[in-house]
Amino acid sequence: MKDIPIIYQDADLLIVNKPCGIAVQGGAGINVCLVDILERQTGSKVYPVHRLDKDTAGILVVARSSESAALVGSYISEKKLGKEYQAICFGKPDLPQGIISTAAGRAGNEKPAETRYKILASNSLYSLISLELITGRMHQIRMHLSSVGCPIVADDKYGDFTKNKEVRSLYSIRKLQLVANRLSLPVATKIHQFDISLPEHMEACLTKLGIV
Repeated sequence: MKDIPIIYQDADLLIVNKPCGIAVQGGAGINVCLVDILERQTGSKVYPVHRLDKDTAGILVVARSSESAALVGSYISEKKLGKEYQAICFGKPDLPQGIISTAAGRAGNEKPAETRYKILASNSLYSLISLELITGRMHQIRMHLSSVGCPIVADDKYGDFTKNKEVRSLYSIRKLQLVANRLSLPVATKIHQFDISLPEHMEACLTKLGIV
């Protein structure tokens, strides 16, 4: 397994660029996870402090001690950790920007949730959308985009299965088109912002679908 790209590190934290298809932690049916790779890569124990879905790519914070994990956990609860995403979707919202406010979260335990969005580019069939989490429910972005009729391309849980099958057949698009591309958090008393480019599978998708 390839090393995980590290975009920032200090004595307390690792900020990494998680590839699509790698689970953050182990579990049933998971042979290799991000934590295992990073512990081999760094030679020390690591502590994930928030999660990305297995099929979501992008920026993730990993602590290097339980004390640092607790500190970053406090940033999350105090809303000092900001996360932004980009998604390639079928269709586009009615308005060029706004806030989606519908319940989201684990099935049977949905809670109020809000996501701020902005259309970055679009054509008659697809769009590239920037999203900012105001709340942080499980699968919030995927559920919210589906709720407004703009499911994420290749989302086989909340998406449009017929359209997913079409883009898979026509364009060989199989990976979930969602990335956590920007993260801000306090580092040494200052707010630092970290950005990454779209992963290769999303750049290729944009070209294939004629969005940019």
